[in-house]
Amino acid sequence: MYDLYNWPTSNGKKINIMVEELGVEYTIHPIAIGKDDQFTPEYVKINPNSKIPAIIDQDGPGGKPYTLFESGAILMYMGEKHGQFYPQDLAKRYETIQWLMFQMGGIGPIFGQAHHFRRAAPEKVPYGIERYTKEARRLWGVLDGRLAEHEWVAAGEYTIADIAIFPWTQRYEWEGIALEEFPNVKRWYEVVGARPGVKRGLALQQS
Repeated sequence: MYDLYNWPTSNGKKINIMVEELGVEYTIHPIAIGKDDQFTPEYVKINPNSKIPAIIDQDGPGGKPYTLFESGAILMYMGEKHGQFYPQDLAKRYETIQWLMFQMGGIGPIFGQAHHFRRAAPEKVPYGIERYTKEARRLWGVLDGRLAEHEWVAAGEYTIADIAIFPWTQRYEWEGIALEEFPNVKRWYEVVGARPGVKRGLALQQS
């Protein structure tokens, strides 16, 4: 049984998709970030960085509750524990980790900044808009190039790398992107989005 402390942002959706793909038992505890739930003393004890998502695995190592935060770490933990979407072969595993880190260190921060400067900033900052829109487009190109030669992002199979990247590609309009500009990503996007576990995960915590 997992306790998920989550909200349906791009990072939060990763974990909702993962638990549905795995078919594990879970309970969601909504952390309404717009209401600053992430800063309550109770939640800070779970995640001192005051971000979502976080989990408590009630059947963690040694049969004891185990708390974990950071979406990439959670995906790796669940993938390893349940032996799914996280290859056992060393080369394939690190290929998967490599592309997971591409999302964590590239797509997530850059797309997030593009969203901020294009949509949320209290004043228009042309430099910020240009910088992050340009870099977001470059990252779309990297992903499209990868998917031109591979069915899935990593390891020749559906992995946590696909799960991590997919929710961030759902906001393509926010980055000034049309899916048709990146046909290989579009093909992958439609295949991943059609998976029953992905559909169920996206349906959780509709806000």
